[in-house]
Amino acid sequence: MAKTINEAVREVCLSFPESEERISHGSPDFCVRGKTFASYVLNHHGDGRVALWLNAPTGSQDHYTGSEPKYFFVPPYVGPRGWLGVHLDKGLSWKRVAALVRQAYEKVAPATLAKSIGETVEIKPPTAKLAASEVDPLKSKGAQSILKQLRKLCLSFPETSEGLQFGSPVWRAGKRCFALLHAARDPTAKQAGGARLEAYFWVGVAGAHDLR
Repeated sequence: MAKTINEAVREVCLSFPESEERISHGSPDFCVRGKTFASYVLNHHGDGRVALWLNAPTGSQDHYTGSEPKYFFVPPYVGPRGWLGVHLDKGLSWKRVAALVRQAYEKVAPATLAKSIGETVEIKPPTAKLAASEVDPLKSKGAQSILKQLRKLCLSFPETSEGLQFGSPVWRAGKRCFALLHAARDPTAKQAGGARLEAYFWVGVAGAHDLR
């Protein structure tokens, strides 16, 4: 079967000594002895990006985002700490991706491990495109069915409207949000593009107490 970007990311990030994968906030983090050197992030808060966030060496973020903004960006949250965002679906060679991941690994790995790497891994580039539902689970058939039903229900009330908040559909009465549909990424989920669909409803403090 053709290789996807998901598989290519793991092939590169797990090629380094003692590197491990763990899930954090629904995204795979790649770590060495407890320190994260890369995060693989899809469609963060609806931004549409297929990206790696790398714990890059000092000065790398300014250099790459300034010289090649097509491929690089400042990621949210960790950007102020110098992390570098790397677009994986805009044509950047995987040889360069592997070299950048290596720099991030070397930044946090113990010196003994960093010195034992040898040649940087070279992989065959992925040829299979990610399905729209893999990038945004809300575009899966199951999620669209649930969204349609929830939209019909929420918009049936007077003076309601639909919008987006951090990439998730929300429904408001006036300016106040009363319902939200969120796709929480879950590697064990079989449907909804590998996500667990969660609906949230504002019922008030007293209402929440009554539901306990």
